[in-house]
Amino acid sequence: MVNKVTQIEVRGGNVHNLKNINVNIPLNQFVAISGPSGSGKSSLAMGILYAEGSRRYLDALSTYTRRRITQNKRSQVQEVRHIPSAIALRQRPNVPSERSTVGSMSELFNVIRLIFSRLGSALCPNGHRIKPSLKIAQAMDLSGEQMGLITCPTCGVEFMAKSAEDFAFNAGGACPQCHGTGQVRELDPSKLIGDENLSLAEGAVASWHLPGRNFMPMVAETLGVRINVPYKNLTTEEKEIVLHGEKKQYPVDFRTSTGRVFHTDKTLYENAYEAVYDSLKTSKSERAIAKINHFFHLSVCPTCHGTRLNPDLLTQLVGDLNIAEVSNLALGKLADWEATTKKQLPTEMQAMVQVLFQNLTETLRPLLELGLDYLTLARNGNTLSTGELQRIQLAKTLRTETTGVLYVLDEPSIGLHPDNIKGLINIFRELIAQGNSLVVVDHEVDIIEAADWVIEVGPGSGDAGGRIIAEGTPQALQHNPQSLIGPYMSGQANIMHDKVKPAKNTDCLTTQLEVNHYFNLHDISVTIPGNQITTVTGFSGAGKTSLILDSLVPAIQAKKAKQALPKQVKHLETKLTEVVSVNAKPIGKNLRSSLATYTTIMDNIRRIFADLPESKAKKYGIAYFSYNNKQGACEHCGGVGTISLDIQYLPDMEETCPYCHGTRYKDEIQEIRWQGYSIVDLLNLSVKDALEVFKDVPKIEKQLQLLDEIGLNYLHLGESTPGLSGGEAQRLKLVNHLSKLQTKTLFVFDEPSVGLHPRDVQTLLDVMNKLKEKGATIIIITHDLDLMTNADYLIDLGPRGGEAGGQLMASGTPKQLVKDPNSLTLDYLAAHFKKFGLM
Repeated sequence: MVNKVTQIEVRGGNVHNLKNINVNIPLNQFVAISGPSGSGKSSLAMGILYAEGSRRYLDALSTYTRRRITQNKRSQVQEVRHIPSAIALRQRPNVPSERSTVGSMSELFNVIRLIFSRLGSALCPNGHRIKPSLKIAQAMDLSGEQMGLITCPTCGVEFMAKSAEDFAFNAGGACPQCHGTGQVRELDPSKLIGDENLSLAEGAVASWHLPGRNFMPMVAETLGVRINVPYKNLTTEEKEIVLHGEKKQYPVDFRTSTGRVFHTDKTLYENAYEAVYDSLKTSKSERAIAKINHFFHLSVCPTCHGTRLNPDLLTQLVGDLNIAEVSNLALGKLADWEATTKKQLPTEMQAMVQVLFQNLTETLRPLLELGLDYLTLARNGNTLSTGELQRIQLAKTLRTETTGVLYVLDEPSIGLHPDNIKGLINIFRELIAQGNSLVVVDHEVDIIEAADWVIEVGPGSGDAGGRIIAEGTPQALQHNPQSLIGPYMSGQANIMHDKVKPAKNTDCLTTQLEVNHYFNLHDISVTIPGNQITTVTGFSGAGKTSLILDSLVPAIQAKKAKQALPKQVKHLETKLTEVVSVNAKPIGKNLRSSLATYTTIMDNIRRIFADLPESKAKKYGIAYFSYNNKQGACEHCGGVGTISLDIQYLPDMEETCPYCHGTRYKDEIQEIRWQGYSIVDLLNLSVKDALEVFKDVPKIEKQLQLLDEIGLNYLHLGESTPGLSGGEAQRLKLVNHLSKLQTKTLFVFDEPSVGLHPRDVQTLLDVMNKLKEKGATIIIITHDLDLMTNADYLIDLGPRGGEAGGQLMASGTPKQLVKDPNSLTLDYLAAHFKKFGLM
């Protein structure tokens, strides 16, 4: 009798910082991997389990097929036994294009198109409404010229019925004006005049600040416009010249600051509008184009009114609605539309109705279970949060009902309200029930508690991690002294951070914001205290992003630039002038970006080496000590340190450069020494070790001390920044802000606990409190209960998402709010307080 295989066996895992680990992963179970940020969790899950599972599956395909598929490289592991084919859902799905919608990404719209094609009530060219029938539905399956041809029973005219393809906004069904995007790009007149209280000479016309247009006020003066009075006091005729004056050449006298006069006969006048359009034609740099784009806004297409579809398609109805109206229904309301449709259709069509709507229901169900009932089919894919994108991806995967597959999920709880975690766990259970295995990398305690088995990687980050420190059932780990997550499951951990008291007299920094009619926000008024930490909470789709990132942030920026506030901002009262948005996205796009290059450390190290007598004698300038310049970079790998080998249908191989041995530099550059160290030796130092080496170099020491303070002292100076975890990247972005006063600066953190172990959340709070010491005002958009617990103030939106959201549920200090919770968020927060003995 053959013994049944019950586990995946990993032996000698050395991916990234993993230290020759041996670990067994139970099959057909829900396995959670936990550990501090940067400890090696993703290296085990993605770098070994998914990489090997997917690579071995592809090995079973034909050579022809493999040559056309991007394959994972062979992992640095001695042996992996009994691994099934693997599917991964990554922590950060790619942001969809403007052409993607919830309907197209989830494939629900494909079913909707089919329903409209087969069950729709068409309108003949003469305006007669034709009831749905089996005969019309069958016409779509005919061949040749008869396919889709139907006859109006009232007037006898023959015409073509609409096929499923005809309803596709990315194909033949696209609106002829916007080509299926639903939006057109227009110049925003309100942005042309920056501040009407300024005169033209003082810069009232914002578009004349664009490069090469600063002399336009003098030309306008030649045309009879007063340039030394406030713009608002100009006559109608003068404003007409500024905004719409004829574009032609005029003779102009230019006066310099010394009083000299220069005369030109052919000075081209560009009015406020033309200045933008002409700049757009000639500008090449990204920075210049970004400035010009500020004057434009996307508006709803006047032809299709945002539906993306050719208006001719909207005459076809199903359940009394056209396809655009169905697309604008929340996913949770599609069941009502289905019921209405079934009642209206004849008996002969009910079998077809059942098949089509069953397909719709099966596709829809996992989306609803994952708490996405508030989304509409028409919602733009590029407006979705990371968590929403990942859940759509997960729902699509679940629908395939595979068996015998290893699913590897990286942070599936991103963007999930605590109440949605239940639905996610139900989905996990379904995957297991279908005969699959599941590995989830996550820090959400409720998810880890629901797992069948937990593997902990640690004990620290970077070089201090990479070991298996504990494994077992969640209940066993609560009593395991080696476990780092155990105390957070049992409620024994100390989750309260030592707060920094707000500075005195910060009432003047309090911000008042009113938002009216923006998505689901209607007459919302909030107060944000100055020099304090405020959490903004609520379900996905409750209005958090609309309130803070889409309204408050651009309003402060517009006020500083003396421009019109966003249309939805009814009132803003604030003394804050700067905004810093912080997220956990990777830093840099290629391996050339490192910790040293991201900070000022690399520039200062290069100067040190360039100033050495030996460097000067050999005429080695500062460029010679950069691996990004040809003077210093290894000629064979171009300063990357590795070379990639294309071996056709096998996965590409990446090897350490055999000439520089991964150091990136030419040999002669490495021969230059400072205090016995080559530049490569210095880049191999950790921040902790480098502090001792650079103790007499103030500029470098200061940067190192800041890195040490934010808990990144284990990183190496030459460490590649794209490879940093989300938490590490987030903290690194704050380094330069910690060295100066931030009294009038607002820091906005969007889901900052993504990728963070509960222990790392305390480190993040430490960094936030350092910013608070510098006078900063901090807003955190979050679902994390530990961050809510440690906030000075809390603003909760709800009660749920979409149409059921957008209301101010509560605002105040967390300790006061949990005493009488009046929202689901506060219910969970109150339970959290009780679990950790805080009330």
